[in-house]
Amino acid sequence: MNPNHPSLGWIGLGTMGLPMALNLQTHLTHTNAPPLHFYNRTPTHSAPLHELGGTPSPNIQDLLTKINICFLAVTDDNAVKSIINTMIESPDHIRNKIIVDTTTVHPETSSWAQKCLRAVGAGYIASPVFGASPVAKEGKLLFVMAGREEDVRGVEGFVVGVMGRKVVKVGGDGDVGRASLLKCTGNFLTAGMMELVSEAHVFAEKSGLGNDVLESLIEEQFGALPFAMSRRITGGFYLPERGQRPWSDLNLAIKDVGLGVACAEGAGTRLPVAELVLEHLREARGYAEGNGRALDSSAMYGVLRDRAGLDFESEEVKRRDGERN
Repeated sequence: MNPNHPSLGWIGLGTMGLPMALNLQTHLTHTNAPPLHFYNRTPTHSAPLHELGGTPSPNIQDLLTKINICFLAVTDDNAVKSIINTMIESPDHIRNKIIVDTTTVHPETSSWAQKCLRAVGAGYIASPVFGASPVAKEGKLLFVMAGREEDVRGVEGFVVGVMGRKVVKVGGDGDVGRASLLKCTGNFLTAGMMELVSEAHVFAEKSGLGNDVLESLIEEQFGALPFAMSRRITGGFYLPERGQRPWSDLNLAIKDVGLGVACAEGAGTRLPVAELVLEHLREARGYAEGNGRALDSSAMYGVLRDRAGLDFESEEVKRRDGERN
């Protein structure tokens, strides 16, 4: 084992965090580096990482004593603030460490985290990611980073070719909120495209054109991302099987699109398409709560089906669920 290799930590092993951490631990094993130290609020979620060689810590303060760089992958602004506040309670443990936050948060939260950590001598990189959980498993996420240049250089080698395909640098140490702002903007674009693809598929079914021929057009004419969205819909992934995690959780999508709307309001403009998407996602949440189902961020498709006089569940979903029963 290389004793000069920086020791890495991880906090948050949810739908995105776990596959990212597994890829990182695999890389550390292959390079004969120290294992990944990790902490997760729900210990049962960490079993795959532990089995792969990761080392659990009983709490955040214990983890900080063992690492040089720590990645965060949690749910929202409140979770990030809680973790940062816990970290700075013991300045000696956090001093000279680098915190890499992959969570999608409001730009003001990123700026706040940087200020808090800088006050105790620690570095902060805002590093939200683009891609759903299957992309995370493949290690092909797109990382957007803003932070001190030497800190970013110090973590790139653990990202490119390990957890992600590329790093997009959008701001230096004085402007870390730009990474979060770009992520909010990108989420708006993604949600808007999903809305368009969903509407088109409902139109194709109602008009008799057919979903297969539409999907062929999307693949040949509009590229990989809209085609992947189309497959998410026609494959029934917008409404996962009972007991299965969605590719991208509906509630997180509501949070993420809401961040974009809030940022636009703060800039003195509006995102009308995002507001429409939010309306459909919130309606989908009502379906999820009423039927005890976890839904994907593409679940506006079910809402649009329902509004067009179709069942929320597509024929593919009915066939799949019928075969499981």
